[in-house]
Amino acid sequence: MSVPEIPNLIHYAIPFFIATVLLEIVLTIKIKMDEYEFKDAGTSILMGLGNVFIGLFTKAMILGIFYFLYEFRFFTLPFKWWSWILLLFAEDFIYYWFHRISHENRFFWASHVVHHSSKKYNLSTALRQTWTGSFVSFVFWIPLVLVGFHPIMVLTQISISLIYQYWIHTELITKMPKWFEAFFNTPSHHRVHHATNPQYLDRNHAGIFIIWDKIFGTFEPEVEKPIYGLIKNINTYNPIKVAFIEWYNMFSDLFSSKTSILNKFKYLIKPPGWKHDNTGILSSDLRKEWEEKKGKLQ
Repeated sequence: MSVPEIPNLIHYAIPFFIATVLLEIVLTIKIKMDEYEFKDAGTSILMGLGNVFIGLFTKAMILGIFYFLYEFRFFTLPFKWWSWILLLFAEDFIYYWFHRISHENRFFWASHVVHHSSKKYNLSTALRQTWTGSFVSFVFWIPLVLVGFHPIMVLTQISISLIYQYWIHTELITKMPKWFEAFFNTPSHHRVHHATNPQYLDRNHAGIFIIWDKIFGTFEPEVEKPIYGLIKNINTYNPIKVAFIEWYNMFSDLFSSKTSILNKFKYLIKPPGWKHDNTGILSSDLRKEWEEKKGKLQ
């Protein structure tokens, strides 16, 4: 099968990212909103640049692994328009579960927490990306290669998904048309995902299509104003700390906790905030408390 040459879409999108961040800053100042804090935005941009630089190496590694596994594929799907449509939905389905598990499993959260570490929500926040995630997260997309999608197709669709998700990191867009809100991920849906309001925790994990959250029970509409950040904010603009602080905290809990080996291992697989002595704060518990209070008020 002949494989067309497909450019690295993320690299081509960088000038667009920079231009739109600058435009959003101008619009933000013009309408006197408080979305931008320049130290915070600077950290996000540095995290994004680091992610692109590291990606030069990890993408080669991932492509090599995908090509190796592609030899064991069950089918061969061609570079046809209908294959790209299938891949659009299949990759987005994979992304939903990768994203959801990244909130429910501390090992994957250690990388993903970077993206949620800003207490601001703007286009620069979209650039606040992990430096470590690509070394492990690619395992979620292996089934697409084994099914028969060419590795180049898979990596291209991953890039398309990331580029789509860039524009939804803004407060300048309130709501899209109802039909669009019903089917696609939007700024309104994604603001919920980045919020720490109890009812919003661990909701709206969608990439492109919000339908997965509606099907699997993790959808929450935006009602009250979101409060962004983490349940326990890291309060630093140092990109090195942002990139690695949760890895440090996770392994500190793993090795310093005086408990059984099984409980130590759980620090890697349990949700963020889990403690073997029940002193931790779980997002699911906070949401449950909110639901109970809401029920009593009704």
